[in-house]
Amino acid sequence: MARVTRFAPSPTGPLHLGHAYAALVAAARGDRFLLRIEDIDCARSRPEWEAAIFDDLAWLGLAWETPVMRQSDRLPAYQAALAQLQAEGLTYHCTCTRGDIRAALSAPQEGVIGPDGPVYPGTCRDKGHATGAVRMNMGAAMARLGAVAFTETGTRPGLWRYDAQTLCRDVGDVVLARRDIGTSYHLAVVVDDAAQGITEVTRGEDLFGATAIHVVLQGLLGLPTPLYHHHRLIRDAAGKRLAKRDDARALSKYRAEGATPADIRRMVGLTSAGTG
Repeated sequence: MARVTRFAPSPTGPLHLGHAYAALVAAARGDRFLLRIEDIDCARSRPEWEAAIFDDLAWLGLAWETPVMRQSDRLPAYQAALAQLQAEGLTYHCTCTRGDIRAALSAPQEGVIGPDGPVYPGTCRDKGHATGAVRMNMGAAMARLGAVAFTETGTRPGLWRYDAQTLCRDVGDVVLARRDIGTSYHLAVVVDDAAQGITEVTRGEDLFGATAIHVVLQGLLGLPTPLYHHHRLIRDAAGKRLAKRDDARALSKYRAEGATPADIRRMVGLTSAGTG
């Protein structure tokens, strides 16, 4: 079976060395390499940044299949998945603000940090709100599934298995649809990976904790669970993970200074054929 991988950047700023590493790793691990533009954050996404993504990746020597998938074109698919979960009683509306959540977590769950930050205490779970953000009821979801698992091929190789108690305690009722955009990263990425037939998801180690959420959603929606390959992060001299605001490490800056694609590979610790 062909190995299908993808690189899924958001067009909200310039690609930096960390993006270059992620794209090169994904391309090297796949027989088919796909590109997806994750532009559901319409307030921050810009067409000029999308054009720059294509330009930088082509300069690195990468080629991808067309047409390119854009999340902004796929809101009906996310809404259909959300409607399925709602019809099965696995979600609820939440009207809590960030301040409400901080106040509710003053005790005794203070310090319990999940993939999306402080684990939500379930304040709105039984209130029957008709509007607000849509959260997944993790307890109800795991009562349906029993347990979930995925196979990791990257930094922490092996089979990772999660039970209901662990996910309710360490992940909680995550947001599946924000009030402003009608979906979330978690829901969109699961629906899109299935639609693109991704067989191995490659991404940074900082997203390892989110994988359990994605496997739960795959189980609830009847979607296949791919392999996952979480790779090391590219960091600055102080050990801090690179972010979009790190323009000093933008690929466009290195290109303007005369760097070659081979130079970029060396900077991120890759050989010409290596995957890191």
